[in-house]
Amino acid sequence: MGRVALVTGGSRGIGEAISKALKADGYEVAATYAGNDEAAAKFTDETGIKTYKWNVGDYQSSADGIAKVEADLGPIEVVVANAGITRDAMFHRMTPEQWNEVIATNLTGVFNTVHPVWPGMRERKFGRVIVISSINGQKGQAGQVNYAATKAGDLGIVKSLAQEGARAGITANAICPGYIGTEMVRAIPEDVLNSKIIPQIPAGRLGEPEEIARCVCFLASDDSGFINGSTISANGAQFFV
Repeated sequence: MGRVALVTGGSRGIGEAISKALKADGYEVAATYAGNDEAAAKFTDETGIKTYKWNVGDYQSSADGIAKVEADLGPIEVVVANAGITRDAMFHRMTPEQWNEVIATNLTGVFNTVHPVWPGMRERKFGRVIVISSINGQKGQAGQVNYAATKAGDLGIVKSLAQEGARAGITANAICPGYIGTEMVRAIPEDVLNSKIIPQIPAGRLGEPEEIARCVCFLASDDSGFINGSTISANGAQFFV
């Protein structure tokens, strides 16, 4: 049996591609989801990957869910913190609720996902923490002060965890996707994609979810053991750090 990998938000979009790629690489994968029972059931039927429902923004729900995954599959050795939401608004119109919802899921959700598995990783002297951040956490984005703040904060989390975990054989790294051809992005009107978004990308196209998944698979592998506290920018040359 392969190592156990947990992918939050792992049944749709980029998370779906990550879950499938990890399974193809021999991992026992558990994918979380927040609310769409029908989509999660369809995903499990099609892939054989177990899905678990909980709110990553709530610590106790996360801890209980993680305990259930470990009871079913074994100790979690790879964590992919992918779950994220947007509540976009220009700053002068942003409500406290929009701010707090995004902070709870995208930033506190990473703490809630990693913290319960961290002691076990330290005891076993092995762990892989991979956080899916965003190009907008690197460069900022109008209308996304809340989202950009969380994704920038995620980079601080991995840099700090890398320093704490290195001697215990734990790595923590981030991936910052640019515009990826998920269902959500492809729902943008084609004329807007072609006139406003794709011209910003030197590669001349959207990225594919599978391209992010391949980055995750590398960072999860033994081959990446000396890569720690790093950020992979997967954005078609749109932005450099």
